[in-house]
Amino acid sequence: MAEPGALMKRAAIASVAVSAFLVVIKAGAYFASHSVAMLASMADSALDLLASLLNMLAIRHALAPADAEHRFGHGKAEPLAGLAQGAFIAASALFLSIEVVRRIANPAPIDNSVPALAVMVVSIGITFALIAYQRRVVAQTGSIAVEADSGHYAGDLFSNLGVIAALILSAWMGWTLADPILALIVAGMLAWTAWNVGRRSLDQLMDHELPDEDRQRIRAIAERHASVIDAHDLKTREAGLSTFIQLHLRLRSDMTLAQAHVVSDEVERAIRAAYPTAQIIIHQDPAG
Repeated sequence: MAEPGALMKRAAIASVAVSAFLVVIKAGAYFASHSVAMLASMADSALDLLASLLNMLAIRHALAPADAEHRFGHGKAEPLAGLAQGAFIAASALFLSIEVVRRIANPAPIDNSVPALAVMVVSIGITFALIAYQRRVVAQTGSIAVEADSGHYAGDLFSNLGVIAALILSAWMGWTLADPILALIVAGMLAWTAWNVGRRSLDQLMDHELPDEDRQRIRAIAERHASVIDAHDLKTREAGLSTFIQLHLRLRSDMTLAQAHVVSDEVERAIRAAYPTAQIIIHQDPAG
């Protein structure tokens, strides 16, 4: 099996290639059909391309080892890219909403609906194949970046199905408002995605603590050791693929320094088994 870093890079390249292809075929379908729902899907794929490019660069940078100027590694490249993705996605949602209002005020018929439908069927098939590959990579690497990209494309499947519904309802059933209404739903999905991506990126950039369940799990792992009286002063944060964990262990006061060091190493190994990418710092306190 390839190294996790190599698998992550291949998944990022596949994502860029797929999204670029989808932008091209959807652009052709939009100019042929003039469907605003198709425009929404094309805009979503264009954002996917941008997001995948940023994701690829972020993964490449985040995987770089720590150096003399970045002793904690380069993991924050990933949330920085995520923040930029959130801004672009929000701008696209706003642009699409304006286009929807214009189309509702001036309804237009859908042209060449059959080729447009064929494009959407191809899009769904390719997107499904990409998601399957990305999830296999996530299962082997645990990459948060690839998992987030996969989740975004999973959402695209639903928007693509919505475009198919809009094309059928507008071109074949005469309901012209179906096209802008479904496009507005896609715009809402984009806005929700922008909010989630931006919030998660800000959490990492501002060194937000891990969720309470993770903190309780870390403390429980540490206190499971027979020689640990308790674990306290736990501090956690994330930066891209890396997790940083700091905590104090209260140990018997009659322990030698060598014994305390052995206990700390054993606790560290137990925590790393649960959080493989974690960088762990443990301080020993004598009881009393």
